Amino acid sequence: MIKKERKKKMEESNKKYQIDTEENRKFLEEIREGLLSFGHKFPSPGGSSYYLGDDGTPWTDRNRETWITSRMVHVYSLGCFLGHPGSEALADAGLKGLKGELHDEKNGGWYAGLTSDGEILPNKQCYAHAFVILAASSAVLAGRPGAQELLEDALKLYDLRFWNEEEGLSCDTWNTEFTVLDDYRGLNANMHTVEAFLAASDVTGDEKYRVRAGRIIDHVVGWASRNEWRIPEHFTKEWVADLECNKEKPDDQFKPYGATPGHGIEWARLIAQWALSTYPEEKEAASKYIEVSENLFRRAVSDAWNADGAPGIVYTTDWSGRPVVHDRMHWTLAEAINTSAVLYHVTGKQEYADDYAQFMKYLDEKVLDHVNGSWFHQLDRNNQLIGTVWPGKSDIYHALQATLIPCYDAGLSIAPAVKGGKKLS
Repeated sequence: MIKKERKKKMEESNKKYQIDTEENRKFLEEIREGLLSFGHKFPSPGGSSYYLGDDGTPWTDRNRETWITSRMVHVYSLGCFLGHPGSEALADAGLKGLKGELHDEKNGGWYAGLTSDGEILPNKQCYAHAFVILAASSAVLAGRPGAQELLEDALKLYDLRFWNEEEGLSCDTWNTEFTVLDDYRGLNANMHTVEAFLAASDVTGDEKYRVRAGRIIDHVVGWASRNEWRIPEHFTKEWVADLECNKEKPDDQFKPYGATPGHGIEWARLIAQWALSTYPEEKEAASKYIEVSENLFRRAVSDAWNADGAPGIVYTTDWSGRPVVHDRMHWTLAEAINTSAVLYHVTGKQEYADDYAQFMKYLDEKVLDHVNGSWFHQLDRNNQLIGTVWPGKSDIYHALQATLIPCYDAGLSIAPAVKGGKKLS
């Protein structure tokens, strides 16, 4: 009798991890509400986002950065569609920061951020500006005051300063005055540009941005296919890959050495989204890019999952696929959940459903903070909490999306999908 009860409980527990089950949807909903509640204390008086500590307490002595503020505007715009209490006010608070203290009225664009004393952080980052576009796009759909003007300004500024029409790629970093362009070129900023352009296209109806996203993607496909599906991250101003960049500082927060499997996984999802939205009636054209997505995902998971004898996805590998930084980042797991779900729904292949269940189980057992809420942002190779790269829980963007993307139409950006109720049956 006891064995039967134990078996029944185990089966129920397993269902919680299995894609498209009622148990899994309920699990995702519970995580989602927990995340949205966790992030409530992010706004500073001026609207820019505080870093959040492990228990959600604002770290008022840390910088308040544009990219994090933008992520929180996006998150609570989603919260508006989901009916989460307080989301409207929180989205508006972040918009206040983007329209106010984080915006450079003199030179245009958005500062990288502010210090705790309100001093300007130098440079204008493509990465941050891409997130401003994403935030504004989601806020427009949520009907937030001033969001439309913000989106128009952000797209105009991005077109002027970051997008290179001739290259079909975006540059990375300017000085604050937009007079000196750094020689570094990077794919992280271009990846989030693809995300932002797809959102902008879905929200505004301007297909120019979807076409641009495709141009970036074609470059990435070329580089990855010539590199055994490991994506080069860092480039010179001539777009020559710098495979040795930061070899002496392999765990750099934004420019780590080697391949970043989490980005391979994230690119796989974005490429699938672009293909499905670009070729809705042309299955053969879309399928070529879906195959690319599968190659990127399989390579990343093969290299990084359980690569050192413990569950989890290592942060970076060398160009042969050997782990370099063994730490596990929460965002990598979030993207693995997203992409395995998308590929399962697009291809119907059981391997992706199995991957999804494996990732969900790991999330529940190792990465979910069942005491303080949210997800642990960084674990070591033994799945113990550390904070050398990502101390605290700065934002909830990746984690929240991982509770939504598995449930919605993969060909739409997440905000339009959630607002439109484009749920998978």
